Amino acid sequence: MGSKSPETEHPVKALGYAARDTSGVLSPINFSRRKTGDEDVRFKVLYCGVCHTDLHFVKNEWNNTKYPVIPGHEIVGVVTEVGSKVKKVKVGDHVGVGCIVGCCHSCNQCGANQEQYCSKMVHTYNDSSVVTYGGYSNHMVANEHFIVIWPKDYPLDGGAPLLCAGITVYSPIRYYGLDKPGMHVGVVGLGGLGHVAVKFLKALGVKVTVISTSPKKKEEAINTFGADSFLVSRDQAQMQSGVGSMDGIIDTVSADHPLVPLISLLKPNGKLVLVGAPTKPYELPAFPLLFGRKMVGGSFIGGIKETQEMIEFAAKHNITAAIERIPIEYINTAMERLQKSDVRYRFVIDIGNTLKAA
Repeated sequence: MGSKSPETEHPVKALGYAARDTSGVLSPINFSRRKTGDEDVRFKVLYCGVCHTDLHFVKNEWNNTKYPVIPGHEIVGVVTEVGSKVKKVKVGDHVGVGCIVGCCHSCNQCGANQEQYCSKMVHTYNDSSVVTYGGYSNHMVANEHFIVIWPKDYPLDGGAPLLCAGITVYSPIRYYGLDKPGMHVGVVGLGGLGHVAVKFLKALGVKVTVISTSPKKKEEAINTFGADSFLVSRDQAQMQSGVGSMDGIIDTVSADHPLVPLISLLKPNGKLVLVGAPTKPYELPAFPLLFGRKMVGGSFIGGIKETQEMIEFAAKHNITAAIERIPIEYINTAMERLQKSDVRYRFVIDIGNTLKAA
């Protein structure tokens, strides 16, 4: 038998925005998605957050983009069709899809609800093993396992970014035990991830210090997001005042920056957790770790069960991302602004109202 044509294999017409080359310019594209399988959920996309990862992929900055690429892994919408075996949701329900749409379901990681570490994990878009297209599109289909049930009355637009930015900080806060009331935790960078980390930590009863290169973010960190204190990382006197005071630090910054000044802020047995991904390797001398039994760790998003838990926690504590809602036709300007960190703090595309067939 010959291989099926894409139109036969993926018969459901779809409309999206794609980048076609390293210019990163996004423009309308007609493509197709698979039909709804027995365990699949199809939903109309209403909102999709714009993640910094999207910018890396449209410009091929990580040298693994497969064009045309349709980004988007902070996707929320309303269910339009469910397969015959679907039990999780029904037509009309609000749902979300984050960074993962596939895994092997049989390895140790999958068994521990840590699909993000499965060697056969399938990314929501630009996957290396199969062709996947993301949420800058009018509808989405995914196996019900990877569908997040949206809490009643929880905002779709402000909640969408938590499907990546939220779980990226929530998972390490829980895993590394930085969630105990009375602890003191630093958050490096007050961007899309950092401002959500502050909100989660405060909801958990943790004392929070924001560490930033930008003094002008102090007022917002404390008065808007509830941080207890603020350190300007370029001010040596301020950094010196915080030495040995923190149980842990969540480092959300993806720009190149030194780790040693951060390690010095930790108490003995303190943990510095990296969730940002700078392109250059870090310099990490041994002595600052040895003297104080300190640890540098990392974390990558979270599994589906934990993502569901995170969204429910956010809904309970009224935690949403600070967003700027944009029409799809603004996306290229938004990407230029994102490159310059000119967003407070997450763009969310109003797909439902603005992505229309020409």
